[in-house]
Amino acid sequence: MTRRVAIVSDAAAYVGPDLARLLAQREHDLVVGDPADGLVSELEQLGAAVEAVTGVRDLSKQEAAERLVAAATDRFGRIDSATAFTGRIVIGRFLRSSLDDMRAALTGCVEAPYNFLRTVVPVMVEQRAGQVLVFTSAAGARPTPGAPLYSSARAGANMLVRNVAAEVVGHGVQVNAVGTNFMDFPEFLKANRAEDAEGRARVEAQVPMGRLGGLDELAHFSLPFVDGTSRFATGQFVAFAGGWA
Repeated sequence: MTRRVAIVSDAAAYVGPDLARLLAQREHDLVVGDPADGLVSELEQLGAAVEAVTGVRDLSKQEAAERLVAAATDRFGRIDSATAFTGRIVIGRFLRSSLDDMRAALTGCVEAPYNFLRTVVPVMVEQRAGQVLVFTSAAGARPTPGAPLYSSARAGANMLVRNVAAEVVGHGVQVNAVGTNFMDFPEFLKANRAEDAEGRARVEAQVPMGRLGGLDELAHFSLPFVDGTSRFATGQFVAFAGGWA
């Protein structure tokens, strides 16, 4: 059986490395963007052929998506799944915001997934098969005090995913979004002043499930959207936020 080929746009941090490992274990060859130290060797030991592409973490730059897709098609000849990590957090009250703040949110949260989708989806349409997963934010599903521009931009990204999915569903291409919040990783803890026990308890009190989510949990949750095992869901936005959304 031919091995599937997956793009993981950011394999440096967050859930990217965990998801890449799971895909390698599921007999996928991989194109990984800016992989963490040692990750490529680890994936190869799991049996994957790996193509690493550097300097592509910022998907708001069109050339980043183009380089990832070119690496996949040049090395493997196709793309079976592609996962995008996007976003630019812009905080602060609306009445204190500026047009520059709005533009920054839109660039990171809407232009970035647009660039990725606009580059990846045509390849899959031509193949008449493929799965795309865009990581967004659960903030895009509800008003978010303190981050109204970010929440609005993420909502736009979630709707973009749904519209693209509806347009290409007849071509055998799935496009879905997973929106996260309250994840247990260093950047989230730092941004929410939750690096000590008191701060962590304060943040966990906001989560209906009473704890932060693990990156390994998120990787396993996301896997069916990109590993070929679930082919009957498209145009979905699913929150992974401990019941918050």
